[in-house]
Amino acid sequence: MVTGLIGRKVGMTQLFAADGTVQPATVLKAGPCVVAQVKTVARDGYEAVQLGFVDAKPGKENKPTAGHFKKAGVPPTRIRREVTLKAGGDPLKAGDQVTVAIFADGDRVDVIGTSRGRGFQGVVKRHHFRGGRATHGSMFHRAPGSIGASSYPSRVVKGMRMAGHMGDAGVTVRNLKVIRVDADNHLLLVEGAVPGGPNSVVVIRKAIAAKAIKVAQVEPVKKKGKK
Repeated sequence: MVTGLIGRKVGMTQLFAADGTVQPATVLKAGPCVVAQVKTVARDGYEAVQLGFVDAKPGKENKPTAGHFKKAGVPPTRIRREVTLKAGGDPLKAGDQVTVAIFADGDRVDVIGTSRGRGFQGVVKRHHFRGGRATHGSMFHRAPGSIGASSYPSRVVKGMRMAGHMGDAGVTVRNLKVIRVDADNHLLLVEGAVPGGPNSVVVIRKAIAAKAIKVAQVEPVKKKGKK
């Protein structure tokens, strides 16, 4: 059974529960996807499927990639991702379609995407440095300060927090609750925010380490006095 599919982030909205509380939600256009390749333990050493996102515009493919899709009998897709398989369910073959129907209301999912790019940023914004004082003639405001000793080890150690490129990195948000599934329009509404901006590509998979939903329980008030 396939555990996930490719989608796009549409944007954010809010839903009202039966008791009137507001739930922030992200709208994802999940699928449809087609199976471009099936990987098996005997041939590849593990079980997985390569999915192609049908919604995206097809790109200009080279001959090897065009032959890859021709062998599978599916139209070329520009966006492709590999998704693992879970034991159980009907076996998949090249050309099968995977839709948002693999999810249900109340499921827990992990959303994998790329965060928004912020360009080159300093240490205050990138690493939340405090910075120096802003008054009394101070000339030290947003500089990083010392980055190493001169005597030993006479170099900048690896991992030193410094200014540099911020964002535009892979981010995984875990255990998001599926609020609503719209199979007719291929839409999935999940509680909370997901990485990336509108129209960015994401991978939605069933949560690897799903946490149980905690329900608040009200204990009866114990009265003080004689038993």
